[in-house]
Amino acid sequence: MSTPDEARGLRLLVVDDEPAILDVLATSLRFLGYEVTEATTGRAALAAARAHDPHLVLLDVMLPDLDGFDVVRRLRQGGSTVPVVFLTARESGTDVVDGLDLGADDYITKPFRLAEVAARVRAVLRRGEGRSPEQVLRCADLEVDTATYEVRRAGRRVDLSPTEYRLLHHLLTHRGRVLTHEQLLEHVWDFGDGDPGVVKTYISYLRRKLDALGPPLIETRRGIGYILRDPGTP
Repeated sequence: MSTPDEARGLRLLVVDDEPAILDVLATSLRFLGYEVTEATTGRAALAAARAHDPHLVLLDVMLPDLDGFDVVRRLRQGGSTVPVVFLTARESGTDVVDGLDLGADDYITKPFRLAEVAARVRAVLRRGEGRSPEQVLRCADLEVDTATYEVRRAGRRVDLSPTEYRLLHHLLTHRGRVLTHEQLLEHVWDFGDGDPGVVKTYISYLRRKLDALGPPLIETRRGIGYILRDPGTP
């Protein structure tokens, strides 16, 4: 059993659309000393993950908008390495394998015992202690520290709005790849059928701030999207 001292300072995001299950899980984990944020939909989970930077996500597979697989897929595509434990009522081994292949760390089958949930959370968090994800993302003389959210170019600090930061982070984690307007809308703004003009506007904001300190890093692929790449590469 976890002690409050062991759990102190560790942030968990619990996602389930069944209020009774969500309440029991959140209350039990808070009792053990964890800081718990709750969400009832996939989109709310993605927003909470960005806002609270949890150490672990307990994620129901069946959600009313995006399912748990979509949530994990978008987290990983956005560069997040947060450990994820699925909560699933499905018995299919294929579902479990698919979830683990997407980057989930473990799964718990409903109905579950709270003691089992606590043990799985502790085990996954212990495994995560040895991880060393890429904290500083780089492209040419651009650096983004994902722990402090600090952006520098040529050694000089660049102040970005939260949306500008998310856009740059997504471009940087996929540096060297062309990202379409739809992909950027989906993973930065959480909707895939919005106005591409929104992307164009924020790209111009980023360029204005980054290009003032060095050669352009963001290229336009007309009619497709954008790519962030080192101008010194062929």
